[in-house]
Amino acid sequence: MAKSTHKMIEIDPYLTPFEKDLTLRQSAYANKRAELLSEGESLKDFANAHRYFGFHRVENGWVYREWAPAADGLCLTGDFNDWNTESHPLTRLENGVFELHLEGKDALQAGQKVQVIVWYQGQMLRRIPLYATRVVQDPMTYLWCAEIEEPDASFPWEDEGFIPEKTPFIYECHIGMAQEHGGVGSYGEFRQNILPRIKALGYNTIQIMAIMEHPYYGSFGYQVSNFFAPSSRYGHSEELKALINEAHKMGLAVLLDVVHSHAVKNTNEGLNEFDGTVYQFFHEGPRGDHSAWGTKLFNYNKNEVLHFLLSNLKYWMEQFHFDGFRFDGVTSMLYHDHGLGSAFSCYDMYFSMNTDLEAVTYLQLANELIHEINPHAITVAEDMSGMPGMALPLEDGGIGFDFRLSMGVPDLWIKLLKERADEEWDIYQLWYELIGRRPMEKNIGYCESHDQALVGDKTIMFRLCDADMYYHMNKESQSAVIDRGVALHKMIRLLTASLAGEGYLNFMGNEFGHPEWIDFPREGNGWSYHYCRRQWSLVDNEDLRYGGLNEFDKAMLRLLKEQDLLEKEAVNRWIHQEDKVLIYSKGDTVFAFNFHPHRSFEGYFIPTGAEGTYQVALSTDDPAFGGFGRADGQARYAAEKTPDGRIGFQCYLPSRSAIVFAKRP
Repeated sequence: MAKSTHKMIEIDPYLTPFEKDLTLRQSAYANKRAELLSEGESLKDFANAHRYFGFHRVENGWVYREWAPAADGLCLTGDFNDWNTESHPLTRLENGVFELHLEGKDALQAGQKVQVIVWYQGQMLRRIPLYATRVVQDPMTYLWCAEIEEPDASFPWEDEGFIPEKTPFIYECHIGMAQEHGGVGSYGEFRQNILPRIKALGYNTIQIMAIMEHPYYGSFGYQVSNFFAPSSRYGHSEELKALINEAHKMGLAVLLDVVHSHAVKNTNEGLNEFDGTVYQFFHEGPRGDHSAWGTKLFNYNKNEVLHFLLSNLKYWMEQFHFDGFRFDGVTSMLYHDHGLGSAFSCYDMYFSMNTDLEAVTYLQLANELIHEINPHAITVAEDMSGMPGMALPLEDGGIGFDFRLSMGVPDLWIKLLKERADEEWDIYQLWYELIGRRPMEKNIGYCESHDQALVGDKTIMFRLCDADMYYHMNKESQSAVIDRGVALHKMIRLLTASLAGEGYLNFMGNEFGHPEWIDFPREGNGWSYHYCRRQWSLVDNEDLRYGGLNEFDKAMLRLLKEQDLLEKEAVNRWIHQEDKVLIYSKGDTVFAFNFHPHRSFEGYFIPTGAEGTYQVALSTDDPAFGGFGRADGQARYAAEKTPDGRIGFQCYLPSRSAIVFAKRP
C-alpha cells in the first residue's frame, strides 16, 4: 500500500518540520507489514490465530493447541478427566506450539470446565487457555476456568447486507448495569428492554463496554483477562449474538469497546505469565507495567503478540458481527509515559523519543485489517493527546481511524460547571473549544460519557442540580435550581452535538438527566448494586421532568439527522459576550443560543447569510421539553438584506434557551 506523508503536510503545514518523523512512521509500518505477510498475503489472511489455537472439533474428536514458548510442558485438566493434572499432556511442536488430540466425539462436551497446567522450571501453574471463548467463575471456590463451547454451532444471522449509517450517533452502554433491579443485567434483558429505547430515541449506533471477560466487575471492563471470551456475567455467546442480530434488524450498528492498550496483571485468569514468563506477551521491567492502572503492557513489536491481537479483532467481527471498535486507552499506547501529566502543547511531543512507534504501527495494522474485513466498519480512537493523523487514511500517511473522540469537550464542560457560574462563561471560549480539531480528521463530539458519571465526579445534570433532584423533579414542584439545570442540560447537549464533531456520543441514561453517579459493587460500599444500575422508571414516570429531557434528546437527534447537520460546516458565526449570545449557521439551518441567565431580547438580529423564510425547527424552551414556551413555533421570519449589508431577521430570543431556525419554502 503506497502512503504519502506529504499529503499530511498538505493538510497540516505545521507538520513540515517533522517530515522525517512521518516518513519513519510509515517506514516502520511498511517494514512490519512485510515482516508479517508472505507474498500475496493480506492481513485478513494472517489474522487467523483463533482458527488454529484453542479448541476445535476435528473428524475423530477434538484438537487443542496452545502457544507457550518458555513452558517445559502442558497438560489439559478438567471435569472430563476428573481434574487429573497429568493424564492428558500436550505434544510440543515447533515455535513454542503445543498440541493435544482427544479422540471421540464426546471426548469434550459443551459445559465442561477445563484449565491448562503449565510446567515451568519445576513449577505447576494453573492457567486459562489463551483462546478460551467462554470463561466462568466457580461460585464456591471463586476460581476461574474455561468452559467448553461447541465451536461449530451456527447462529441463524438475519443481518446480511447491513451497513452502518455514515454519521454515527452513538449510545454508549454497559450490559450489566443497564437494568434497574439491583444486580447484573443480561444480554437478553438488554435486547428486550434497552434496544427499543435506543431505537426510539434515534441513535443509530451502540457502543458496548465491558464485553471482553474481566475478573473484576468494578474495572468497568477495562482490565481484560480473556480476550476471546464475551463476559459470562451477562449470559452465553449465543445471547450476545442475538442482541447484535436484533440491533442490526433495528438499523443499529454495534461497536465493541476493545481493550488492546493493556491487560489485567492476574496470572491465574489472564495472559500474564501464561508460560511462566512475563515477556511472552508483555514488556519486561518497568516498560511492561502501567504505573497508574496496575496493569500489563503489550510488546507490540513481537510478531506473536500482533498475531494474537489482530486475530482477536477479526474474531469479534466474524463471530459476533461487530461493526467496528472504539479503541480504549490509545493515548497510553502512543507514549512511553502514557501521556500522564502531558499537556501536548507543541508538535515536538508527538515526534520525540517518548513516542512508542511500535504501538503506532500496531494501530495502523489494526485499522487496515478492520477495514479490509468490512469496508463499512467504524473505528474510533480514545486519544486525548491530539496525535496528528490519528483519523486520516493510511494512504495519506495517517493511522487510519475513522474518528477520534473529542475528549477535551467534556473536560471543558465539567470545568466550567465546577468553577464558574454560567453568567461568567466565556462564549468565545465555548466556540473555539467546540470547533477546535485537526483539519480533515473527523471527531465524535460528546459532553459526557461514562467517565463523567463515575464516583468522584458527577453527571452534568447532577452537577447542575445536585440534591434538588431528590425533592424537586416533580412537575408540580417549583425550583429555580431545577429550572436552570433542565435548561442548561438541553443547551449544552445541543451546542455540543451540533458543533463538536462529525458524530455524537451519549452514555445511557444521561439523555434524560440520570441522577447520581455510577459506583460498582465493592468493599467500600458493602458490595452494593444501588448505584450500578439505570433508573428507567424515572423517565417513564409522567409526573417527573426527566421525560421532557428525553423528548428533547429525541427531537435533537431527529433534526441533526434529517438535515445531515453534522456533515456541514458552521458559518456566519455571531458572538456577543455581554449578551451571552452565540449564533451560527449550518447549511440552511441557524442555531441561536442565549446563555444569559435572565436577559431575554426583543427583536434580536439573527444573521442567516441567505435570504428566505425561516421557522422554528427546535426550541429548548418548548413545554414538551420542560421549557416555558417562550419561542413562537408558528411564526415565519423573512430574512432580508439590511441597509448595512447584513442578511437576517429579528426575533424574540428568550433567556437561557436555544432556538434552531430552518429555512422553509
